[in-house]
Amino acid sequence: MKKLLYVSTFFLAITMYAQPNTEVYLLDITEVDGRIELSNLINISNNEGYDNQPSFYDDNTVLFSSTRNGQTDIAKYNMGSMEISWLTDTPRGSEYSPLRIPASDDVSAIRLDTSGLQRLYQYDINTGKSEAIRKDAKVGYHLWYSKNILVNTILVENRMDLVVSNFKDGTNYTVQKNVGRSLHKNPKAEEIYYISTEADMTAVKSLHPVTGATKPITSLPAGTNDICMLPDGNILFPSGKTIVSINPDTKESPKALHLFQEEEINNISRMAISSDGKHMAIVSEESPAIIVQKQVESYNAGNLDAFVNCYSENVVVRNFPNDTLYVGHEKMRKNYSSLSPDKKVYDVEVVKRIVIGNKVIDQEKVTGNDKIQMQVALYEVADGKISSMTFIFDDDNASNPETIVQKQLDAYNQRDIEGFLETYTEDVALYNFPAEKRSQGQSEMRKGYTGFFETTPDLNCDIKNRIVIANKVIDEEFITANGNNFSAVAVYEVENGKIAKVTFLR
Repeated sequence: MKKLLYVSTFFLAITMYAQPNTEVYLLDITEVDGRIELSNLINISNNEGYDNQPSFYDDNTVLFSSTRNGQTDIAKYNMGSMEISWLTDTPRGSEYSPLRIPASDDVSAIRLDTSGLQRLYQYDINTGKSEAIRKDAKVGYHLWYSKNILVNTILVENRMDLVVSNFKDGTNYTVQKNVGRSLHKNPKAEEIYYISTEADMTAVKSLHPVTGATKPITSLPAGTNDICMLPDGNILFPSGKTIVSINPDTKESPKALHLFQEEEINNISRMAISSDGKHMAIVSEESPAIIVQKQVESYNAGNLDAFVNCYSENVVVRNFPNDTLYVGHEKMRKNYSSLSPDKKVYDVEVVKRIVIGNKVIDQEKVTGNDKIQMQVALYEVADGKISSMTFIFDDDNASNPETIVQKQLDAYNQRDIEGFLETYTEDVALYNFPAEKRSQGQSEMRKGYTGFFETTPDLNCDIKNRIVIANKVIDEEFITANGNNFSAVAVYEVENGKIAKVTFLR
């Protein structure tokens, strides 16, 4: 069953183990038939740990923060040679948010010292020698408007304030309280764009740093904390695996510019565009599939510490859909206490894998004690860790549920409302995972799907992956509807030859 689915405060003082694994990627920007296209994705950091906050030093060089030897330094990536060199090596601190200083070859960056002091520094591009630029404020993020004017966000209590610093006359004035981390020059005007988070609203505003004039530009979805700008003035912001475009002049609704199909791209958190408009750098969290695979490999290696560390401290383990078995690392360690290279009993092989958003669904073959068992594990990933694991176990006595689910799919593609509904029980229940009820009964389904079938002539659903276990069919579906395409996952539960329950994963 399918249907078209229609800031936190910046604080650097966190230990490195708390930071999720992130990577910096580079893309080409081209214009084809009046459309902006992104292509040639490459990973330019290729580093275990934190790689983040890219900016373009020039049209051939990317700066970014990168973890090595227990600290975070400033790396330089040369697009021509495809090589990385290092600008800083600060044993007593780490550097973040590197930017080239106007009318200079030097770089500015925020240093977090091991003492907890957080200040903005200037670094010699050749020697890495540094000196403090702002000694009296805890700078979160910054943007150079000119050689002498700096727009920076200052951490005050539990918020960030937008401040303009004029180094020529030594003044600092606060423009607005409660702003986000993203600061960008407007390539079409003498102003900068920033994210405002005041009054529980997320929006882009403009600021002229000389006159102090501000004005609203466009609203943003709640929780958006990063933007960048194309040379034509269009604003881009990330949404999961998608980069979305807004034209601030036309006030049209946001449009998807690019959806990343690559598995390694997960949750895009940062973006930057070169001054010539030909390249984009993005930051993506580690793919949920990679995190889950590390967990599988740790289990098979009998490494209890590595296995447990793939999970969040308050991980929830349950039977499908919402029967909690236990919560937290301590109980997980107790449950898997026999996991060691010498005592391990079972081996796990992933037979099929479905990935949708932050969820990974693995069909697993478990071998041990002279028998083979099939099971499904549904993993949710958040902040680089598995936050929940939900099991579905096989049942040899269950009748084959696939026949009725396939009949339902065929009726759906034919837009046959009677044939479609005939595959469901009268009191069929629809849920969002794990247990949020959406509707109950065929009558509600009829109301929603009759008009949908009638107004969607191109409606089609292809099955990309199907897992059958016990009385359940798990379908990864690729749906076309009114010229749009999207993926979805549905778990169908069959009772007495009819679909009695459907759980959707988003």
